[in-house]
Amino acid sequence: MIAVGIGCRRDSPASRIRAAVGMALTKAGLALGQIDTLAVPAFKSGEPGIVRTAEELGLPVKFVGRSELDAVQPLCATPSAAALEATGLAAVSEAAALAAAGRNARLLLPRIAHCGVTCAVARGEGS
Repeated sequence: MIAVGIGCRRDSPASRIRAAVGMALTKAGLALGQIDTLAVPAFKSGEPGIVRTAEELGLPVKFVGRSELDAVQPLCATPSAAALEATGLAAVSEAAALAAAGRNARLLLPRIAHCGVTCAVARGEGS
């Protein structure tokens, strides 16, 4: 299971989210067809840019709950003071990717940032 975790500012447009996902895939050496899911914190479930990005890319979205995000924080490589202040989580996109990737998840790509969007890529054994 390969998951691309996404964090973003409120009302981020799909074009920015898609661009960040594309950058993450390029940096990770992956093609879109290798991705199993987009992973997003549940508190971002109402973001239209995320929903639209998933539709345009033809990928499902796993909305990750707070307890799952909290559980993988120790595995995250790039904690952010800004993310901690805004969400109470030191890592958002990395945590979403790790939680969605499932058992024995590890980061293939730590957080990258592009125009207010963060992405990370993780691989695991699924749920």
